[in-house]
Amino acid sequence: MKKRILVIEDNEQNLYLIRFLLESADYEVYSAMDSYEGVLMAKSLIPDIILLDIQLPSLDGYGVAKLIRSHDLTEKIPIIAVTSYAMPGDREKAMEAGCNGYIEKPIDPETFIETMESYFTLEKNITNPEDVK
Repeated sequence: MKKRILVIEDNEQNLYLIRFLLESADYEVYSAMDSYEGVLMAKSLIPDIILLDIQLPSLDGYGVAKLIRSHDLTEKIPIIAVTSYAMPGDREKAMEAGCNGYIEKPIDPETFIETMESYFTLEKNITNPEDVK
């Protein structure tokens, strides 16, 4: 059975690239281009992982992560921030909001899938795959 990935991303070009990489690696991909649609889809789909842009209109990715973490059905789904925010403290802010991981944009097509897959086995609040080795 294919793993289901929910991508919450409002930029069509970024979404196209992420979808292409995931589908090429045989994942079932769902997408939301809006914060609230993404939260609703997370609750209805219960995906295996959520890839979350931080720079979203109306409600940023930090708020989306907090909403997803606040529901029993979705609280343990791994959430990976995929963002161009790369300043000191941005990674920590994403983790504090409930993300389990952080991938910087622009994404590297050569390592994206491997990096994302490293978060599948993690429990909530383990923020670095190296910590479980």
